[in-house]
Parts: sequence; C-alpha cells; structure tokens
Amino acid sequence: MFDIVAHYSVWIALAEGLALGALTTWLLVRIMPRLQFKQTAYEDAPDTHRKKTGTPTMGGIAFVVAMLPLVSLRSAPIASALLFLVVACAAIGFIDDYLAIRRGKNLGLRARTKYLASALVAVTFLNLADGSGAFFPRDVLFAAGGFVLHAPPWLWLLLGIVAVTGTMHAVNLTDGLDGLATGTVVPPLVLLGLIGSPLNAIASMAAVLGVGACLGFLIFNRYPAKIFMGDTGSLALGALLAGVAILEGQMLLLILICIVPVAETLSVIMQVTYFKATKGKRIFKMTPLHHHFELLGWPETKVTRTFWAASLIASAVGWAIVR
Repeated sequence: MFDIVAHYSVWIALAEGLALGALTTWLLVRIMPRLQFKQTAYEDAPDTHRKKTGTPTMGGIAFVVAMLPLVSLRSAPIASALLFLVVACAAIGFIDDYLAIRRGKNLGLRARTKYLASALVAVTFLNLADGSGAFFPRDVLFAAGGFVLHAPPWLWLLLGIVAVTGTMHAVNLTDGLDGLATGTVVPPLVLLGLIGSPLNAIASMAAVLGVGACLGFLIFNRYPAKIFMGDTGSLALGALLAGVAILEGQMLLLILICIVPVAETLSVIMQVTYFKATKGKRIFKMTPLHHHFELLGWPETKVTRTFWAASLIASAVGWAIVR
C-alpha cells in the first residue's frame, strides 16, 4: 500500500494540479466567450437547461494542462504513454465540441466515430505501456490483499480497450449538470492515488494531478457554472481514470468506484432497450439518470450532491476491499 503521507511529492502534485487547473480555467472563462466557444443546450434536456445555452465550454482543456508535470518525467516511457492517452482523448472531445459549436446545436461527431477513435487510442496506449519496459501488472485485472486476478494477454488487452472506451463515454454521459462529472470523478481518483505502489508511482502522481485539476476546475464549474468541461474534459477524465486503473492492475475496480458513470450508462442502455422492445414505453422519465431525478422535481444541486455522495461511498467501499 502506498503511504501517501510519507511521499510529500504527492502533495506537490496535488498543489500543481490545483494551481494549473484553477489558473487555466480562470483564463478559459475569459477567453472562450471571445472565441464564441459557447454551449448549446441539448434539445431534449429538461426546460431548466435552456438557461445554460451560451455558457463557455471546452473547459476540459484545463485537465490537459494540469497533466503537463508528467512531461518532466519524459525519461519514463510510462508517463509518456499516460500523457498520450489523456491528450488524445481530449483531442477527440475537442473536435466533437468544436463541430457542435459550428453547427449551433448539440451534435458533433457521430457516436460510432467517437467509439472507433477512442478504441484506436486505447490500443495505442496499451501497446505503448506494454512496450515501455516499465513495471506494471500487465496481466492483472484486480488485486486485493493477497488475491490477484490474472488474465491471459489477449483478454487483458481486450478488457483494457473496453475499460478505456467504456469509462470515457460513461463519464461523458455523467457530464450533464453543473459540477456533476467533476465532483463525481474526484473520489475514484483519490482512491487510485492512495492505492498505487512506489513501483507505479507515476500512475499515482497522474491520479493526484487529476484530483487537483478537478478541484481547481470545480471553483468555476460548481452551480451556477461559469464554464463547462465539454467532451474535451469528460473524455480526458474518463481516459485518465481508466489509464491509471490499468497501470495499477485495478481495471475491474472501475466498475465499483465509478458507480455513478456506470449507473448513468446502464440507465441509457435500459431505456433504449425497453423503449424498442415495448414500442414506446419508458423505464425512466429521461436518461441519463440525472435527468430522471430532475424531472421528479429534485433541484439540480440536490441531484449533484447525491451523486457525489454515491461516488464517495463507492470509493470508500473500494478502499475497504483493496487495502
């Protein structure tokens, strides 16, 4: 177990992530409106979301900037692989955001295009990591105490691709309320920062940089949000979560500690499946899941706080399992 208190460099990483995230977001709040990079509310979203149209977006650039301290570890190929993963996925999101802005409606890249691009990025990351020569559990899906779940190389690779693409797009679905995705991602990143070992300290450092960046971004993204992360941010955060978990041999732990993004994704799958099977009936009032609670009459802030709490509890359970 990684003693986070004993390694002051982790606290430095937290301070760096916080400072870079907050400063970059502060600049983006001022720059993005001048560039006309503003959010257009999703057409089918609840009526209360109409007022969000015009809010600056692409704030997720701050998460990429917050990862730049990894460049100082360029002699460590594993750091380059992780940085590539986050930057490449942020780039996919950036293109998606830019197309949506140009078209004046919440319609960017096609879903199949985003999934294919993210899968290619995932394959590249896994191959870069595997060929880095650095130590990390290449065939481990989950580890807790003395228990270790191994997998053959082909299965590890396949599940790694699923973990990256699935987590990216699950966080993307979660990003629908002010501060929701940002605050939801913090507890899992904290856990991954805590359970890393000195042998994969780079993964732990990346997780802590992400925590700092999210806290800095949340200053401006909490309700009422002054800026949104856009797909630029949600895909980058999802990639960071998955990448760190893979490097720490905790790929399957994502299912638990990312319980909110998982629930959001399952709600969409269930809704679409049931709608098609029953020719028009619905399980939820609206999906992703946070919209269902909004239409039940919950204030946006209550939905956000509840989902944050669920993420915190799930991560606490994850800590109890793996410590």
